[in-house]
Amino acid sequence: MYVIAHGGAGGPVEEPESQQAVLDEAVAAGESAATPVEGVVATVRVLESSPRFNAGVGGSVQSDGIVRTDAGMMTDDRRVGAACSMPGVEHACEVARLVMEETPHVCVSGVHAVDLADAFGVEVGRDLLSDRTREQWADEDPPARDDIRAQLEWLREDFGGAPEGDGAEHDHDTVGAVATDGDTVAACTSTGGRWRALAGRVGDVPQVGSGFFCTHAGGASATGAGEDIVRVTLSRRAVDHLELGRDPQTAADLAIEEFEDITDSSAGVVVMDNEGRAGSAFNSEAMQTGRAARSE
Repeated sequence: MYVIAHGGAGGPVEEPESQQAVLDEAVAAGESAATPVEGVVATVRVLESSPRFNAGVGGSVQSDGIVRTDAGMMTDDRRVGAACSMPGVEHACEVARLVMEETPHVCVSGVHAVDLADAFGVEVGRDLLSDRTREQWADEDPPARDDIRAQLEWLREDFGGAPEGDGAEHDHDTVGAVATDGDTVAACTSTGGRWRALAGRVGDVPQVGSGFFCTHAGGASATGAGEDIVRVTLSRRAVDHLELGRDPQTAADLAIEEFEDITDSSAGVVVMDNEGRAGSAFNSEAMQTGRAARSE
């Protein structure tokens, strides 16, 4: 199995070697999988379980003090599954797969997505706070949960471009992967969202063409400023370039150039074609990747 994974586009991390080790472990798990779908799930599961990333355990805390997870998945035959705004679900990628394989729907949200996960044996009720996020949230002074206008004023300073404030160093550390066996392709992206976003906010990750996209030509997984990724449909742009015959690195570079031309925000994308060749690009300070891919 050929796999490429990312650990999010954002600022530099304190221990890049340790984070890279987790990415390499994740890719190794995906590389040994039997199918591309199993490959992206195995890869993303490892990253969701690591508090070093903004997905699963260690996800960003929303304005009401709760971590909610989102994920989306797509295969080259246009099957799609997504799940969003899930409290207590570590492996959001598993729920996205459930939606794709077990329901006639594209996306299921909130407590109903949690109920779906529970019905099919995906663990729910997990404490998704890490030591880092627990300490950072303790330093916050949020308005009352039922005062939505006050919450909006409180969180507004953290939106509109590169994030600032507590949690910002992990705010864009969404994770994702693309895998192929040289025949079929799958892409998956998972996140804990944005730090102190309004409770219930859903970004790019579970939206088709934004956080993830896949066709017969290959797949892409994006990370970064979610609202702008949605406006630009970043993953779709990257795969469009594959369909025009461009190689994965060129596709990634062009997609980020276009994103930068349209927005003032930062983002990153990983791309893999149906032959297992991979590329990645970002306009943030850093984005770490792991890969088991064919050379160009």
